Order: sequence, then C-alpha cells, then structure tokens
Amino acid sequence: MTSSAAISAFSAFFRRTDLTRRPYLPAIAVTLLLFTLNGFLQPKTLRPLAIAADISTYLPLILLAVGQTYVVLASDIDLSVGSIISLVNVVTVSVMTALGGSLGAIMAGILFGMLVGIMCGAFNGFCVAVLRFQPIVSTFASGIIFAGIALWILPQAGLAAPDAYWETYGDNLVGIPFVLWILAAIAVTVALIANLVFSRSLLAVGGNIQSAYQSGLPVPRLRISAYILCGLFSAISALCLTGDTASGDPLLGAKMTLGSVAAVVLGGTALSGGRGNPLGSIFGAVVLGLIGSVVFFAGVPFEYQNLVQGLIVLAALAGGVTIARR
Repeated sequence: MTSSAAISAFSAFFRRTDLTRRPYLPAIAVTLLLFTLNGFLQPKTLRPLAIAADISTYLPLILLAVGQTYVVLASDIDLSVGSIISLVNVVTVSVMTALGGSLGAIMAGILFGMLVGIMCGAFNGFCVAVLRFQPIVSTFASGIIFAGIALWILPQAGLAAPDAYWETYGDNLVGIPFVLWILAAIAVTVALIANLVFSRSLLAVGGNIQSAYQSGLPVPRLRISAYILCGLFSAISALCLTGDTASGDPLLGAKMTLGSVAAVVLGGTALSGGRGNPLGSIFGAVVLGLIGSVVFFAGVPFEYQNLVQGLIVLAALAGGVTIARR
C-alpha cells in the first residue's frame, strides 16, 4: 500500500467512526505513529526492557491525567494536582522515616499519603461544589496552600525513602515489571468506573449542569466525588514518583499540573465537560512522553527542543480537533 493510499484509508476510517462515542481514537492513532517513529529513530526503544522503562517514566503523568479527567468531565478543573503530588511525597517519606523504615512503616507511609490525597481532593470539591467557588481560581489557591504545607513539612529536598520501597517499585513481580502491574490495575479501574452510573452522571453534569439539577442528580456529591478521585490518583502518582526518585522533595510535582491538562485535551476530553474518556487521557500522557523521546532521538539541538516539542503538541492537538470536527 502506498503512503497516499494509507492516508486515504486512515481518513476514511475516521469518517466512518463516531468520535463522539470514541473521542480517544485520534490519541491512539497519534501514539502508534509516534511509537513507530521513535522505533525508527532508535530501534533499541522497541526492546521490552526499554518499553518497561518508558512506561515507568510516563506512569506518574498517566495517573495524574486520569484523575484530572474525572474532574474535567464535570466541566471543572483541578490546578492543585502538582502541589498534591509534592505534599503526598513529603508526607509519605516523612512518615516512613519517622517510623523507622520497616515494612510496617512503609505501609503506614503509603496509607497516610493516599489519605492526604483524598483529603486534598475533598477540600477542593467542597470549595467548588458547596461553597460555589470558581474551580480554576479555587484550585489554584488551594494548590498554593498545599505547596506551602509541603515546604513546611520538608523545607529542603533530599530526605531518603527506605531502600525496600524504591527497590520493590523498580523490581519485577512474577517476572513482570512492577510498573506494568500498576498500569494494568489503572486500566481495570478505569474500565470498572466507566461502567458505573457515576461516569454517566458526570457526563450529564458536564454537558448541562442545570438539566442535571432538574433531573434530580446529586450534582454537589458527584463533583466532590470527582475531586476526591482526582486527589486519590494524584496521591498514587506521587507514590510512583517517590519510587522513582527514592527521596522526598517539596517541589516534586510543581511542573506536572499543566501536563495533566494537556494530556486530557490530547486524549479527546473536552475542557467544557460532557465528553471524553480517561482511556484517552492515558494515551494523551503517553503522546506527551513520546514527543519528548522523538525530539531527543531526532538530534534536535538542546536550545530548540522545547520549541519543537510545543509545535508537535500543537500539531497533534490541531489534528485531533480537525478529525473530530469532520
């Protein structure tokens, strides 16, 4: 098949496909394209160990993007997710260290970290759904608060996590990298939540919040639940980053917030709410990671790499929007 015929077949496929029901398909297509290009530029990236290493790198953003999706589906947004990561990271490592670094201390640190993420999500949800604060301003302010608490708990980066924690995270379980088990658990969780009435209700709230109120949906509870889910996924993302860095850092998640929003949009979820799927956000996060790899392996000079990455992201977003409109 010639390249023009392949492009024609590709376009015909999307014309026949209802992207309102499957908005994640363009993200999957871009992922496959970038994965192929990445393998062409550096064949070693197609090896199983290299793929597992890439997944380990992309996993924190994948988790963050999935959590952000549930908030965006209800036509809200959470700009505090990066600060939640930082706070959960320092709390987790501090608890583990304070309790001696034993197996029990590690479990306690994980539980405390997840609880902190849930509490942060609940706080955001309460401000937005009950107090009726603007989501973008409210979560921006709460992010500053969470970041301040993280700095108060651990003013300086470098507190080491117990060896058993990061060694287990980077090890294999039944011959399969631990990060792949986490990725599989994410996929199963997303699939289960997608089949709940909760997901359809979120779409209804995001599509038309007034109609959702009139139809009797518990709108405040749904929005708070979405923020709690976002906080929980942010906490799990922080636990993964802690396994990667093996230390506490109060600035760990500072640059990840906008990345999560970009992954959500690249995955086909509308920021206006009412349309999208966490599956698309998973591929959106992978697209962002693959773009960085392609730019690096293509030999782009360092001073131009950010510029080229931004242009590629815009091109991928424009392509997805164009396909969706057609």
